[in-house]
Amino acid sequence: MPTSSIPLSDAATGSQICLERIEVQGVLRRRLLDLGFVPGNIVEVMQKSPLGDPIAFRVNHTMIALRKEESSLIYGEYVGGDSL
Repeated sequence: MPTSSIPLSDAATGSQICLERIEVQGVLRRRLLDLGFVPGNIVEVMQKSPLGDPIAFRVNHTMIALRKEESSLIYGEYVGGDSL
């Protein structure tokens, strides 16, 4: 599989993503960084709601739900889990 960045919003449920960059701005950016959404950390896609918005992620043993609008601005590469 090619090693190209994908937005978290496009990652499959069960996949693990190594974060590369966060393009979220403002107060939400600070909050996400505080929760562990920093480059190099692994994020697991836990669950997508039936319509695909919001999406639940696990980072540093914390579950957080993000809207597609937000998760589409966070990029990383597959490192494990169900990447298809």
